Amino acid sequence: MADVATEIRGRLGLITLNRPEALNALTHGMVGTLQALLDDWAADDRIGLVAIRGAGERAFCAGGDIRWLYETGRPGGEQGRATFGFYADEYRLNTRIKRYPKPYVALIDGIVMGGGVGVSIHAARRIAGDRTRFAMPETGIGLFPDVGGTWFLPRMPGETGMWIGLTGARLGPVDAVRAGVADHYLPSDRFDALIGALAALDPADPQALDRAIAAHAREPEGPSILAEHGARIDRLFAGDSVEAILAALAADGHDWSAAQRAAILARSPGSTRLAFRQIREGRTLDFEACMTLEYRLARFCMTRPDFYEGVRTTIIDKGERPAWSPATLAEADEAYVAPAFAPLGAEELTL
Repeated sequence: MADVATEIRGRLGLITLNRPEALNALTHGMVGTLQALLDDWAADDRIGLVAIRGAGERAFCAGGDIRWLYETGRPGGEQGRATFGFYADEYRLNTRIKRYPKPYVALIDGIVMGGGVGVSIHAARRIAGDRTRFAMPETGIGLFPDVGGTWFLPRMPGETGMWIGLTGARLGPVDAVRAGVADHYLPSDRFDALIGALAALDPADPQALDRAIAAHAREPEGPSILAEHGARIDRLFAGDSVEAILAALAADGHDWSAAQRAAILARSPGSTRLAFRQIREGRTLDFEACMTLEYRLARFCMTRPDFYEGVRTTIIDKGERPAWSPATLAEADEAYVAPAFAPLGAEELTL
């Protein structure tokens, strides 16, 4: 079976990410297939709208093909350049989805992280299911919250995006809707019915899509981290530096705050510093400028040791404590991350 399966139902072009054994993680080939497919369907009058889903019940898409990036780029240094093409193509695909001329609907059920976020959060409509588990855990493997995180994280309510970006916190369907990751919630067993309704839409009716979604959507129920701790997040993650956020978390005295502080301190100090500046700067950038910046940051990370150490200890030799380099936030200072933000000249990303 193809890693990207497609079918046309009525006026609907339906895409299924089809690597359930790998949690539908995106390979470089899948990125190229999706780009070509969206280009073709944009020009195809038979297609009125597009929907994307993941095969199986465990994941929509758990990210990019991290093991391939590890094997291709290690041991870092200039060898990391072999991975640059993946990031360039992935970010072009994210931009294509953001600017797609036809309605693009993401059916997000199961795990959605990293690259899976990139092919869903920029959709015109985003639907969360019962199994939705959204996260941006990249600082835990020596990366940064990319695939448009520079754009969407600072535009989440309050300081939710900074909290997610620094801690890698996971959101279920209730909080996915609260945070704006999803527009609506739909019980997982209703997704097929929604796909049928989308296939029957009249694309000439500008209200038909929202009516079809509203007819199937439900109010998500259950515990909510944001309902319980949203005010605390907005207060404690508003600092002007990583150190200020850590100090605020320590001073708060709440067990939840202590857990968030521990989560940040366990992650790559260099990536944490990078992510903080990235999210703050993203507030003033347009979408294309965010993606251009992310390509600079990706190149920086792929030529530093933390990505390879993070993947090794998380995926290859599971359970080992990573030996981050730089080892502390004091060492991973602004001077350390500054080159990551510098323009690339002739090698800048073209969109």
